Amino acid sequence: MKKSNLDRRDFIKINSALGLGAATLLSTNPLQAINIFNAKHQQPAILGGQPAMASDWPSWPMWNPETDEKRLLEVMRSGVWSRKNVTIEFENKWAATVGSKRCLAVVNGTNAMNASLANLEVGWGDEVIVTPYSFIASISCVLFNGAIPVFVDIDPDTFQMDATKIEEKITKRTKAIMPVHILGLPCDMDPIMNIAKKHNLVVVEDACQGWLAEYNHQKVGTFGDAGCFSFQNSKNLPIGEGGAIVSDNDAFMDRCYSYHNYGMPYGSMKVEGSSGAVMAGNKLRITEYQAAIGLAQLERLEDQTSKRSENAEYLKSKIATVPGITPYKLYEKVTRASFHLFPFRYNKEAFKGLPRHKFLAAMRAEGIPCSAGYFPLNKMPYLKNAFESKNYKLFYSKKDLNYADYEERNQCPINDVICGEEAIWIPQYVLLGSMSDMNNIYNAIQKIYDNAALLNK
Repeated sequence: MKKSNLDRRDFIKINSALGLGAATLLSTNPLQAINIFNAKHQQPAILGGQPAMASDWPSWPMWNPETDEKRLLEVMRSGVWSRKNVTIEFENKWAATVGSKRCLAVVNGTNAMNASLANLEVGWGDEVIVTPYSFIASISCVLFNGAIPVFVDIDPDTFQMDATKIEEKITKRTKAIMPVHILGLPCDMDPIMNIAKKHNLVVVEDACQGWLAEYNHQKVGTFGDAGCFSFQNSKNLPIGEGGAIVSDNDAFMDRCYSYHNYGMPYGSMKVEGSSGAVMAGNKLRITEYQAAIGLAQLERLEDQTSKRSENAEYLKSKIATVPGITPYKLYEKVTRASFHLFPFRYNKEAFKGLPRHKFLAAMRAEGIPCSAGYFPLNKMPYLKNAFESKNYKLFYSKKDLNYADYEERNQCPINDVICGEEAIWIPQYVLLGSMSDMNNIYNAIQKIYDNAALLNK
């Protein structure tokens, strides 16, 4: 019999993993035990094998009582809970962090976009160039302001709005472009800004997933007329709920400030000799304790972003070797991504026809959090509902609101394939794990690939 190099410690580890009793351990050929151990680890967990990831992922959101609670408790005990100095401090720090002149904190990213469009006078009769691959808020803000969204298909490699397809969608009614730095991967901003300048369009950046991401060493959210961020609980800078508008345009930011505070006068919006509201506004102020939480989270954002980037690049290099797996690509001028999500494309044909939903189920059984992502925004019933609403019918003609024609003009076939068949996401907190954890993700994918035919029975 061939001598085994297996020592006592390794043998006990194998025995524990296989769930064998001591008597069985002592009577088992060591090489046979290794084979059993390896078989269990090579078999998909969904079929009874050992999961690739047995330990827990980092919890989210993160909160360290020792470092994070002092400021929050000070605010709570002060009794000054509505917007004041702590909110201003957070705004100043966020503006400095992204390299913008000014920042206005608001209740959420959705209303950051609503307010930005409203105060750039985007509204009834206008069209806004949008992406079909995003969260509903990226489009609902257009409808809230009475405009019509016009969808541009995506670049399948980057998941972003395809800048080469924008100009063909521009009409005499086009007023704005809303690039969405979805998943934390920056859009191709140079051609977008060139198109906007050529056609005299405003640009509102949806950077709600783009904290600290950069294009040509410039932070996203600072290219257009306005940049909008979200600090919702799942986001890379979590406050629970919250958002922000950034811009270098003082007049615009003064309007936004008045708008977020009932339309009360502020800065250049002050009217001499008058009192009370100077414009139709809203109430979008955040609280002092939200700002205190944001300041605590901001302290670790840089380090977390760097770690996500390092792990994303490593994981990308590993899974790219698996046939049928195509990781994200970044545009040439992208100098940093924030990775709110780690995306890749899945080709079922390379996996013996294994449907995406079965791949996802197998991944989850391996202990890997993942999902299929978005449903196409241009194919949801909210659009038809808006077109059939009283106000849209009052303002727009029947031709404008012919929904069958609108649907035909706004087909995005590449996005349909990405949403319906290919896209897979891994959430951002996973990228805060160890290098070993990234290897476990790769091992899970490889294991599923190796057993795809068996999984598809």
